[in-house]
Amino acid sequence: MEHSFDTVRDEELPAHLPGIDDDLAERLEDLLESGDRQEAVRIAASLYPADLARLLNYLPAGERETLFGWLPGEQAGLVLAELDEEFRTRLLEETPPERLTELLSHLETDDAADVLADLPEEVAARVLPLLDRSEEVRSLLHYDEESAGGIMGTEFVIVPETWTVAEATEEVRRNAETVEEVFAVFVHDVQGTLQGVVSLKNLLLTLADTPVSDIMDGDVITVTPQIDQEEVARIMQRYDLVSLPVVDASGEMLGRITIDDIVDVIRDEAEEDIQRMSGMSGSEEPSDSVFRVIRGRLPWLLIGMVGAGLSGLVIGQFENALEQAVILATFIPIVMAMAGNAGIQSSAIVVQGLASGELWASDVARRLGKELSVSLLNGLALALILGAVVMALPIGGETLELLALTASLSMLTVIVLATLIGATVPLLLHRMNIDPALATGPFITTSNDILGLGVFFLLATLIYL
Repeated sequence: MEHSFDTVRDEELPAHLPGIDDDLAERLEDLLESGDRQEAVRIAASLYPADLARLLNYLPAGERETLFGWLPGEQAGLVLAELDEEFRTRLLEETPPERLTELLSHLETDDAADVLADLPEEVAARVLPLLDRSEEVRSLLHYDEESAGGIMGTEFVIVPETWTVAEATEEVRRNAETVEEVFAVFVHDVQGTLQGVVSLKNLLLTLADTPVSDIMDGDVITVTPQIDQEEVARIMQRYDLVSLPVVDASGEMLGRITIDDIVDVIRDEAEEDIQRMSGMSGSEEPSDSVFRVIRGRLPWLLIGMVGAGLSGLVIGQFENALEQAVILATFIPIVMAMAGNAGIQSSAIVVQGLASGELWASDVARRLGKELSVSLLNGLALALILGAVVMALPIGGETLELLALTASLSMLTVIVLATLIGATVPLLLHRMNIDPALATGPFITTSNDILGLGVFFLLATLIYL
């Protein structure tokens, strides 16, 4: 997104933020402490809004509010759109409604709706009527934040199919102020139903008196506002779209989703899945307070502790077996590690397939069969290796052979069962409309630890003891 703020000389500041965060933050801290508003604003004006938003994260509380308050309305508004929700809410807590209105007036409708959704209801209610496009923003607030309607913008260029190329081109010029990025011109019929789309390339290369209906692409891909944003991302990725129209049930165009919005969705969803796979809430941000981070992590740590306690109970049930053969304790970490690793591998593949839309219901049986084949071959290979290692131990007699058989069968059984659980649990969660990424966190590792220990000690009791 371009900005028109004054810039400083190249020798005074690097052209990009990476690598200079600490130096620039320290320099601005000194300026803020000394109250040098003019120099601080001059430096901030040299940065893109996204870079300035990152820089605000580095500044101490109090100084970031001071710098943000000094920024011109246009720049401050664009920075708002780049901040994470928690940080943005804290930053705007003491901002007067008049200042908020000024900031939001520089944002596109979807960004303005996002900011208003994060504010207290009474504040948003005071600010919303003051906006120039209040009705458009109000309509966006009715949609779920993670739906197509929640991420679409209402700025787009649409013309009747009876218009000529010259008229459509003039319409683009008239909307230049409100529609910042024009990827294409949409076309509707007399009823207002979306009929097609004309690329800017065709608009520029076609004779002025040509009807737009003659050059439009009628095979236009659309979505309804209720569709989840992940599905929107898959559609735009699959068909290489940079702009996707959102229509209502009658086919009338409500808004459009642009590629920059989808990049944010892909990043946010990936970060959320990684956090959940690591046993976190999925919504943690770098700017979150200590209490909020603890609140997101502690429940999962407690779940892990309970799981570890259950694993300990399993071991306690076989205390007599351990007393008869202390060497069995040597294999406990091996069994637990292999069960967890095998489960994580299979669950990660299934979660990836569900997230990308490449795993269909009709494909589940084939995918499970493939995972079973892989687990059998991997389990057999690891069982043979473990058996050979046990046979090399300095223990003589039939006991060593029985120990090798116990270890090998346990390894094979545990890997097969852990793989099947890792592959089926995400599918079950997906069917229950629960994020399958949860399956790759503590749930899979804990359940497979308990299962692996149970299988190991049962086989040891039957074969070795």
